[in-house]
Amino acid sequence: MATDTLKGTTGAGGATSGLRRLLLDNGALTALIVLVIAMSALSGDFLTTDNLLNVGVQAAVTAILAFGVTFVIVSAGIDLSVGSVAALSATVLAWSATSHGVPVGIAVLLAVATGIAAGLVNGFLIAYGKLPPFIATLAMLSVARGLSLVISEGSPIAFPDSVSHLGDTLGGWLPVPVLVMIVMGLIAAFVLGRTYIGRSMYAIGGNEEAARLSGLRVKKQKLAIYAFSGVFAAVAGVVLASRLSSAQPQAADGYELDAIAAVVIGGASLAGGTGKASGTLIGALILAVLRNGLNLLNVSAFWQQVVIGVVIALAVLFDTLRRKAGATPAAAGASPGGKGRQAGTYALAAVVTVAIVGATSFLHNGSSSSSDRKMGLSLSTLNNPFFVQIRAGAEAEAKKLGVDLTVTDAQNDASQQANQLQNFTSSSVGAIIVNPVDSDAASNSVKAADKAKIPVIAVDRGVNNARTQALVASDNVAGGELAAKSIAEKLGGKGKIVILQGQAGTSAARERAQGFANGLKAYPGIQVVAQQPADFDRTKGLDVMSNLLQAHPDVQGVIAANDEMALGAIKALGSKAGKSVSVVGFDGTPDGLKAVEGGTLYASVAQQPTQLGRIAVDNALKALQGKRVEQTVKVPVKVVTKENVAGFSG
Repeated sequence: MATDTLKGTTGAGGATSGLRRLLLDNGALTALIVLVIAMSALSGDFLTTDNLLNVGVQAAVTAILAFGVTFVIVSAGIDLSVGSVAALSATVLAWSATSHGVPVGIAVLLAVATGIAAGLVNGFLIAYGKLPPFIATLAMLSVARGLSLVISEGSPIAFPDSVSHLGDTLGGWLPVPVLVMIVMGLIAAFVLGRTYIGRSMYAIGGNEEAARLSGLRVKKQKLAIYAFSGVFAAVAGVVLASRLSSAQPQAADGYELDAIAAVVIGGASLAGGTGKASGTLIGALILAVLRNGLNLLNVSAFWQQVVIGVVIALAVLFDTLRRKAGATPAAAGASPGGKGRQAGTYALAAVVTVAIVGATSFLHNGSSSSSDRKMGLSLSTLNNPFFVQIRAGAEAEAKKLGVDLTVTDAQNDASQQANQLQNFTSSSVGAIIVNPVDSDAASNSVKAADKAKIPVIAVDRGVNNARTQALVASDNVAGGELAAKSIAEKLGGKGKIVILQGQAGTSAARERAQGFANGLKAYPGIQVVAQQPADFDRTKGLDVMSNLLQAHPDVQGVIAANDEMALGAIKALGSKAGKSVSVVGFDGTPDGLKAVEGGTLYASVAQQPTQLGRIAVDNALKALQGKRVEQTVKVPVKVVTKENVAGFSG
């Protein structure tokens, strides 16, 4: 693929054989060129300066992580902890600099030291503890994420202004994350190709026993390899937090898989011994181009996951076919002639790409559609019926008004949502509706949209430190107070209850928890015997409630921060639900309302999500047309019980 070279063979074969070898040798680069050409032909918004810079920014964090993972995979290891280590390093920086007054320079060193320490622990467990890399780094994934949540207490921490400039641009157009990505890529290339430790990585990955017998101190080398991975993870975490202006304890969740995918797509073998920084960069760019282009083409977020999975599978399949075809990995520090040929290949690829893309751009000249009826809606997640209903209400209203609405799913990832908002800003949408994953993390992206004179409407959750045309929302705190009042009155002001909290680090979880606490202050006879997060998930609600029942079998009430967790709790309670134990949920989802009607769920604090989506589109269209909109549009919440559920429409 993009990173390996085949041993040349002389003789007959001609142009066909040469082309075949060229494609086998540069599969990832070929794939990237084809993707760029295809996206340029399919979307007139893809081939713009702003959007291409977006692609670079969106590839930056994944690429930096992947450079570190390249060291590990070249040495036949694996590192599943880089995403969590990135989040932990950023959290340490923000916590020490803002909460404890540590000078920013020292705080940055602490963040890097955190990454090194995590890598050394991984390396020690693998080299000296004889744990498989998969198990050791999987354990670190959990430990680092847990420490990030402990240090931050589950809430984002504002990032120091002096470090937040890493998420800015130079000269008003060149993104700093792209520069950091290039610098880290050059460092990775230097380490792999020009240093003793780099040659050791290839030797260990090629044959660890042979490397040991030849005199390499394999155990110490592994310590260094995983420490390098930790350093790159720390840098990636700082860059990511800078983009979001805050250290998010749940940041970079799942990024380890993207990093591994980038390395594999770029030509490295999971068996070890092959891989280069240039190939890893190409792999990261392929993933970024795919996500960016599919966003612009309004492809469902669910299908995007399918496409990316297929690309990863094809990359591994291609690697297998290449090896069967006789590909032989080049040793580290290949001959100057080989490097010259590779540089020539990259130059030729650039010329061909520019020529073809330039030709396809004529397809879109003068054909760009008007933005006065185009909108983008970025939802925090579609893995929750509440937000699915917001989408349904928005799509129905958009169809009624003749609006072209593009809906994206951030999958509860603040960074992914920032990418989606950037894509909307650089494309031809006239207005943006955002349901923030986190109110602080969305601020930079909303500021960029405002600078581009694109009106932004926030729905369900507000955006902090940025101007929006309107906030269409229910009051989560007031809703939490209503939930607390409902359960307290049902129990007659006395009793033991448990609270199932939402996903740590999200604004909805914090606000609803605050509402529960405020509401229960008026009922001193209500004792909260346990509070545990169940991540807004029905299965986790079932598991957490089952565990809590073992310690508190005499519980009389449950407050859940959404209906999904409430339904899980009902399943755990069995016959007790609705009889000896009263359960109150939040959101008023269809399944929740059915449970209210059936009597197993005592009440749900319904937010009328369909109305939220409908009103958000209405206000976005008004703002787009220059009409006046209210700064805050409140959709009233309503406590739905068995007595009034029949008349509630949602």
